[in-house]
Amino acid sequence: MTVKKFAWLTTAMLGMTLTLSACSSDDSSQSASNDKTITVWTMSNGLDEFVKEYEDESGNTVEVQTIPWANAHDKLLTAVASGKGPDVLQIGTTWVAEFAEAGTFLDLTDYLADYENLAPENFYETAVETTQYEDTTIGIPWYVDTRALFYRTDILGEVGYPEGPETWEDMIDASRQLAARGEDQYSIDLPKSDPQFPFVLAWEQGWNYDADKGSESFSDPGFKESIELNHLFFEEGLSQTGEGKEFFQAFADGSKPMFFSGPWDIKTIEERAPEIEGDWAVHVMPAAENNTSMMGGAHLSVFHNSDNVEGALDFINWMAEPDTQLAWYDLKSELPANLDSWEDSALNEDPMISTFGEQLSATQPLPLIPEFERLGAELVNTLEQINLADADIDQAIEDYKATASRILGE
Repeated sequence: MTVKKFAWLTTAMLGMTLTLSACSSDDSSQSASNDKTITVWTMSNGLDEFVKEYEDESGNTVEVQTIPWANAHDKLLTAVASGKGPDVLQIGTTWVAEFAEAGTFLDLTDYLADYENLAPENFYETAVETTQYEDTTIGIPWYVDTRALFYRTDILGEVGYPEGPETWEDMIDASRQLAARGEDQYSIDLPKSDPQFPFVLAWEQGWNYDADKGSESFSDPGFKESIELNHLFFEEGLSQTGEGKEFFQAFADGSKPMFFSGPWDIKTIEERAPEIEGDWAVHVMPAAENNTSMMGGAHLSVFHNSDNVEGALDFINWMAEPDTQLAWYDLKSELPANLDSWEDSALNEDPMISTFGEQLSATQPLPLIPEFERLGAELVNTLEQINLADADIDQAIEDYKATASRILGE
């Protein structure tokens, strides 16, 4: 860790220690009344009831504390600063590098062979990559997600793409026809505030972040091509620059018959727009040089100074079982990370879910660096200047590179 990065993280943790109370027994803290109790912090509602089956099977007690995502980052910083955390904690893939560098996690590398469900080959390869930082294994994949294209089959059929666009050239052709339908008609709202989507778009143009090059990675022609592609949709009015209608309404009435999202929106559309049943589907990402999407989701990790490591690993081993992950999918619509789970008909015979399964095989992790979230936020700001304020693309990229260099401490 560089001096600058260490100082920044130490300051942040000290600030959280001063402003938030240290974890107490009421907070399901690390200290447990006996070695049969496993404390778990999660951002997923419903886990407290879900684990009752494990409690019955194992005889262990699981104390679950559910933390809102908005509060989770600060709470974890406080736990690292105080050394008082749970036995098991959920961690999102984009937080791995930051908290691994801070020493949050117990390295699980030497434990994997002792538990039948923890072997890396049980999971999507790119999901496993997001559990690794430098030479350590920080957790076990719990559930996975990625992005794919939701589209109206009836409306796209009218412009020649009933099976959905295969390439970005198809996307542009279809989008121009869709926007030409008249006033307030668009093709798609490209994500404007998602810091992950611009990286996906850049991967598909052949770009990749190179940690050895740092900010110079953004000089690659593929990165500029992705910025230009993104801008085309706003410049030509294929995507709306303002907020407009709520996107489920726009999808249902056909004014925006495509959007990119994750598997959770399958159930949401079924519930909120039942009138279009049979008139929509999911397609893998359009391809340029490739159709790579992001590997997201969450892992289960062991806090670095847990006093119940054996119980924590036994619980994680149960959570990693194929049947357990299928049961969690049935409850929460969050896709299993365990490959054996995908042999179940509930997943592989559902055309929309199986499409996400296909896309999960064409994914890669977002840059596994502590600074990723700040780089992503700055890239969103850069795209806003280009798409909404008509900033010059070349100059905006140069400005972004300079900002990235400062963030990376170069």
